[in-house]
Amino acid sequence: MTSESPRDGLQTTLSRRQEAITLFALSALQFINIVDFMIVMALGPELLADLGINAQQFGWVASSYTLAAGVAGLAGATMLDGIGRRTAYVMLSIGLLVGTVGCGFADSYVTLLIARCVTGAFGGVHGAFSMAIVAELFPQERRGRATAILISSFAVASVVGVPLGLALGHAFGWQKPFLMLAALGTPFVLLAGWAMPRMADHLGEEAHEPLAKLRHTLTVPAHRRGFLFIASLVFGTFAVVPYLSTSLVANVGVETASLPIVYVIGGLLTLAATPLTGRLVDQSGARQVFRVIAPLAAALLLASTLLPKVGLWGSVPVIAALMAVNSGRMVAAMSLIMASVDPKQLGGYMSVHSSVQHLGSGLGTLLSGLFLVGGDGVPLQHFGMVGVVASAVSLGSLWLGERVVPWNGAAEIRTRGSS
Repeated sequence: MTSESPRDGLQTTLSRRQEAITLFALSALQFINIVDFMIVMALGPELLADLGINAQQFGWVASSYTLAAGVAGLAGATMLDGIGRRTAYVMLSIGLLVGTVGCGFADSYVTLLIARCVTGAFGGVHGAFSMAIVAELFPQERRGRATAILISSFAVASVVGVPLGLALGHAFGWQKPFLMLAALGTPFVLLAGWAMPRMADHLGEEAHEPLAKLRHTLTVPAHRRGFLFIASLVFGTFAVVPYLSTSLVANVGVETASLPIVYVIGGLLTLAATPLTGRLVDQSGARQVFRVIAPLAAALLLASTLLPKVGLWGSVPVIAALMAVNSGRMVAAMSLIMASVDPKQLGGYMSVHSSVQHLGSGLGTLLSGLFLVGGDGVPLQHFGMVGVVASAVSLGSLWLGERVVPWNGAAEIRTRGSS
């Protein structure tokens, strides 16, 4: 395809074996990053008891990763396109592991908060930058499957990583899972540095001042459409998902001890469905797949907020389907987005993308929290209204997705916007 010509040169020199090793390293480090992000919320009771903090302070601990990631994403846009992709990725990976080690040695609220900010600053950009590397390494006909493998790290984290981390934390203290993650991640940083090509073709571009680079990334029309598109997806999802556990217990009649069953089954279904979605994207095109899967995701978001008192096995099909469909929707959406950006600007773009994604998810969670009442031993009220809003925003992503066009098709618009 002509839209893939900027990447063709790299593809002719990169063997399938090197592709596979690089993707394996990227996925393993993505797994480490996701478990690090999720385990903090799961270890909440231990943190409150051991550090003597209250619920409000724990809220800052839990949100510090996202807030730091949002700020770091904007900062990264000013510099990531000025260095090779491999160098940038290894630096981000090292920063992520340093922050994770810091969490493992934290012994107070302040030291843990600082460590979470460091982890978020590197980890938030790290996840989006992994997507940028996949976009450059893999041609269009294999990119959907590669993206699906990377996104499947979320499912593996929820099925394997978080339960094992919880068991380790319960047995040996909440710091130990972080030290384990850092130890597991170190060899994969070395593997990524060894297997990944230098990926420095974009360095031939004329240098920009940092603020001018950021302004350019934010103002290109094609970029803005991608930012709005991803913001609509994460806003709708995170308006609902953080409150599902509370709703399942308070409204649906699921026992607290049974909640892991819901998420393990959902994770297993996601693990099976996400690669299938990737193959469909490669065969039928990301836009066609997104047109089918986005309305389904919107319907499941609404259904999950309107569940009556059906208990564990009545709720599992809806919640598991929501997890799987949301993951598949992200595969199709990211394939659309990554094909819409000039490859030489992809590092800076994905850094801002990370910032928008984290800020959009935080805004969705925050606004939902302003409307919801109850949940502490009483039914969670107004969750259905939140579901209506989330579903409407998710349906709106269909219109926004139609405006995300391939890079060559957007070249003229992009040039006018940056002039």
